[in-house]
Amino acid sequence: MTQPHVFTVTLNSDNLHHGHLILVNRQYPIRWQTDDGILLNRMRLIDGAHNNMMLERTAAKMFAKLLKACNAEHTIVPVSGFRSKAEQKDIYDQSLLENGQVFTSQFVARPNESEHQTGLAIDVGEKKEVIDFICPSFPDHGVCRMFRQRASQYGFIKRYDKDKEQLTGISDEPWHFRYVGYPHAVLMEKLQLCLEEYIEYVKNYEFHKEHLLVDDESIEIYYVKATDTVTHIPVVAGESYEISGNNVDGFIITVFH
Repeated sequence: MTQPHVFTVTLNSDNLHHGHLILVNRQYPIRWQTDDGILLNRMRLIDGAHNNMMLERTAAKMFAKLLKACNAEHTIVPVSGFRSKAEQKDIYDQSLLENGQVFTSQFVARPNESEHQTGLAIDVGEKKEVIDFICPSFPDHGVCRMFRQRASQYGFIKRYDKDKEQLTGISDEPWHFRYVGYPHAVLMEKLQLCLEEYIEYVKNYEFHKEHLLVDDESIEIYYVKATDTVTHIPVVAGESYEISGNNVDGFIITVFH
């Protein structure tokens, strides 16, 4: 059997905190030093319940495709997308005042611990005249169920499940979806893993060991541990590849053959 061609990509330590698969929670907050202006260049405007709603470019494109696939452009509305650190702080502080500590700790992340600051998370709701900004209505029937069932094919996961609350630190949120990309969303759904668990699961497939093969081996996934300043990442040659930091300790490489 011939050995696959491998080339090297060198990334600095800051890249560990960027990519579609970064884990953001209380234990692993946002660590990038990116200026808001630079961050906004990665975002794209989307139509939502409020003006100037944005998502990360790839997430925005796939979200639009998902809505179209569900024929839900006029029945499901984006309620909240990208937020700056200042906006997240305002939402957190306002919820403390209006809803108290218990509710806020269950449903609202502290500044720098919110996925919304990455532009990869979106809250969606049924299109109604009055929409609850913190807990929008997104029932498990009709077009909302169809959206949830098809989400993983477009790279989105329902991020916070009631069965995973001990791991995520957030209560069940039927309305909150996170873009992680394909095939990762499909794998997480199939294996019933939340993002915290999936990050650990992929570490079983290091570069020098067996790789995770999906879609009849047309997609190859593996993990490379980060080093202190720069990490030399071996990339198996294919038609295309994606590298994402995990915001914990390494990089996840996805090769499309």
